Amino acid sequence: MRARVVGRVVRNARHGTWNFCFRNEQGKSTSRKLGSFSELPTRETAVKRAVALGLEMRFHVPAVPTVEELVVQYQKERMPERQSTRRVYLIWVKKYILPTWGKMLITEVKARPVQLWLDSLPLAPKTKGHLRAMLHSLWDYAKFSELVPSQENPINLVTVKGSSKRLTQPRSLSEEEFCVLVAQLREPFKTMATLQLCLGLRVSELLALRWSDIDWLQGRINIQRGIVNQIVAPTKTPGSEQIKNLGSGAVAMLRDWHRKTEFPSNDDWIFASPMQLGRLPYSYTGFWRELQQAAVDAGIEPIGTHSFRASSRSWLAKEGVPLEVQQRFMRHADLRTTLSYGTPVDDSLAVAGSKLDKLAFN
Repeated sequence: MRARVVGRVVRNARHGTWNFCFRNEQGKSTSRKLGSFSELPTRETAVKRAVALGLEMRFHVPAVPTVEELVVQYQKERMPERQSTRRVYLIWVKKYILPTWGKMLITEVKARPVQLWLDSLPLAPKTKGHLRAMLHSLWDYAKFSELVPSQENPINLVTVKGSSKRLTQPRSLSEEEFCVLVAQLREPFKTMATLQLCLGLRVSELLALRWSDIDWLQGRINIQRGIVNQIVAPTKTPGSEQIKNLGSGAVAMLRDWHRKTEFPSNDDWIFASPMQLGRLPYSYTGFWRELQQAAVDAGIEPIGTHSFRASSRSWLAKEGVPLEVQQRFMRHADLRTTLSYGTPVDDSLAVAGSKLDKLAFN
């Protein structure tokens, strides 16, 4: 399709000129001087000059991409590098966004249709919020790449209520539940569950531990990496890197496992998988399956690997550890995240309610 030049008027304060920026026939960015501020005192006058210039210069205007085409480019240039985040983004795109919007031009992805689509999905608000954010990022990328005229991102008008809240929180274990659970776990899963709870680790950090991370003399362990889908990556955030103290019980437990494992060398994974000949640690899925079976055998509700991290915070709160210490222990950047972690594992709420009842009726 042949059409007039499509570009944008830019104010160059350094040189005191208005410029018209556009792409030439080879697709390269270029610009033309429209005039000085004295010749063109307002943006409106500069735009009129640009329109006149555009009518004289003709070339092929790049076609507006479909969402499917845009996703391919976005994946190469803007997709997050962290493996776990990248994997989730691709799931959202392939399962939800492409089937509905893939064949449409990005300019056809408007606020109202997107709002109605999100409202119709049988998903948690948090997931809907992620889908909205993904479409917002695609629109921003289209503008950044000058594939669409500069304009307000229409996804700004789309709202998702409760998108920052989980429908279900990871369940915290009571001390009794934890004891009966680990009694049903074989090694190394028993050690894995106990160490995760004692240190408040994410499962990706737990699985990525090597024997070289342990300072046996000082009783410390260095949390410095994660592993997702068996791909080693940095920790979730820079603040997640931390050297943690090991209690005497944890040190004794790790020494015992060090004596038993087939892979005790410094460079070996602490929880190396025999099925992988030690080249990789046990997978998240393998650990999760063991936990499900142990929960059934222990007669407790099913749990996930994140329940141990949630339990860490709940147990700290039960012991009266100050909130700021809990935050540093959990390695949260925001105290509000710490407060949202875990559920009471004792009768503290019932006791608090009883005290208020007595005060009120006195």
